[in-house]
Amino acid sequence: MSTPADAARPAAGTPHAGAAPTWRRVAAQAAFETRAILRNGEQLLVTVLLPLFLLVGLDRVHAIELDTSGATRIDFVTPGVLAVAVMSTAFTSQAIATAFDRRNGVLRLMATTPLGRGGLLAGKVLGVLAVEVVQAVVLVAAALVLGWNPAASGIALAVVAALLGTAAFTSLALLVAGTLRAEGVLAVANLLLVLLIVAGGVLVPPAHLATGWGHVAALLPSGALGDAMRGALLDGSIPLGPVVVLLVWTVVLGWAARRWFRWQ
Repeated sequence: MSTPADAARPAAGTPHAGAAPTWRRVAAQAAFETRAILRNGEQLLVTVLLPLFLLVGLDRVHAIELDTSGATRIDFVTPGVLAVAVMSTAFTSQAIATAFDRRNGVLRLMATTPLGRGGLLAGKVLGVLAVEVVQAVVLVAAALVLGWNPAASGIALAVVAALLGTAAFTSLALLVAGTLRAEGVLAVANLLLVLLIVAGGVLVPPAHLATGWGHVAALLPSGALGDAMRGALLDGSIPLGPVVVLLVWTVVLGWAARRWFRWQ
């Protein structure tokens, strides 16, 4: 005699329901990527503690001379530190995580699931953006406590600048992670971040660097991102030049990553 439970139970050989909708698969992957970064001590050091240390140090340590062009130190340094935060997550953190996923066969395995390659990449990008939101909350709160007074009209533009920087540096991260060995990526990503912070025009405007190098720094994604953030939060506008530079880098690096990225 059949029961309601028997009627509800699928007959033998009946296929199970299909995979979850694409947006749910991508959202789950994004949540995983976000937790993986925020739970990793080394990643947390690079993505949150390093920018916070730079913010407080550059504002409070007056032994470090800065030409603020009339702005207060905290108003001058905060846009650059926010740019560093974008770089640390979109490039350094993402390059290292992706490289080790590739070495361990995770990328190749995930690419064969219903998530697919496109869903995996989308989840990684959304994970980067989620971490950047956490960074922004921490850094903005600290900057406000220190007396930061941004141009209100430029806040939305600063978000646009951050998105442009995220696109460029995520493309660079995927290019590096997909072409070098994981151990090499670990060294290159950290070293390149330090070099860009020191001489890439992100904390100090390219125009304030040595004449010859300043022109080069202005054409780097770090210098363009720093100038875009400073323009938005100091003046309430983004210069066209940095926007063009970031878009060009995104297209070139994105093409290169698509061309040479190896999944295993």
